Amino acid sequence: MVAFESLLPMKAVTGTLPADETGWAFEIKWDGVRVLSSIGPKGVRLRSSRGNDISARYPELRRLTDALDNHRVILDGEVVAFDENGRPSFGLLQTRMHLASAKEVAKRAETVPITYVVFDLIELDGNELMPLPYTERRRLLTDLLPDDGCWTVPSAQEAGNGRALMNAVRERGLEGVMAKRIDSPYLAGKRSSSWVKAKARLRQEFVIGGWQAGEGNRTGQLGSLLVGVYDGDTFRYCGKVGTGFSLRELTRLGGFLEPLAIEESPFDPPPPRPIARLAHYVRPELVAEVEFGEWTGEGILRHPSYLGLRDDKNPTDVVREG
Repeated sequence: MVAFESLLPMKAVTGTLPADETGWAFEIKWDGVRVLSSIGPKGVRLRSSRGNDISARYPELRRLTDALDNHRVILDGEVVAFDENGRPSFGLLQTRMHLASAKEVAKRAETVPITYVVFDLIELDGNELMPLPYTERRRLLTDLLPDDGCWTVPSAQEAGNGRALMNAVRERGLEGVMAKRIDSPYLAGKRSSSWVKAKARLRQEFVIGGWQAGEGNRTGQLGSLLVGVYDGDTFRYCGKVGTGFSLRELTRLGGFLEPLAIEESPFDPPPPRPIARLAHYVRPELVAEVEFGEWTGEGILRHPSYLGLRDDKNPTDVVREG
């Protein structure tokens, strides 16, 4: 049996779709948060990709116990919130991620429903399925779990359809495509080239290392975030993010950043002098999702826009992806 308490999800490498699609399957890359679930007659337990217990965050998934008809399973997938146009919205999902009480969770669940997009089956009735090839795990999963309003098992496209799926993803403004080797086992806790994350848009996680005060209509508030990524043990500055915030989010971020204040720059080397002169530094513990236009030759973001905070990523795992 799989030890759920210590289980970590398999991870993908970032790249492009394989030139030869033979032996690959293709799925939509959803703009959500990774969630492992353990489901059985005694209830549903949910864990983030960092191993945190998030069972109370998505109470609507408790109904998975009845849907699985007393089977005991461990699933892997992403929790997603869809906007009014049917597109995944990380901004909406973020409003479900940091609530303090069961009452707040229940109230928000009424206005921001979620869907658990399930894409892998790790254990079934005490039988570990990780050594099985992707196609066999997928077949078992599809036969086992019926779609419902709160969860779904999306279809996977066969070889020859990867680029068509990417074109459809781009047209709908979705995040990207996952390419998976059809013969690949599930490698818990490992990053494997058997899973490739091909992005339709430039976006990734960054670690917040500081901030600058706002000007004009943001005077007295946070104006921009100073962000970076890890290069080995070195925390590299990647630029500042000054758009994409609501007034409520600016206030919320300020509350998170205040207790993390430090005197010295966590970046190595520090930001350029014009930035550093006005910077307020923080311990690099918060991870933000950012969309951007491109990287400059100096490794700085162009036209970045804030999408939201993530609590499912370890800051030291955040590296440049492109």
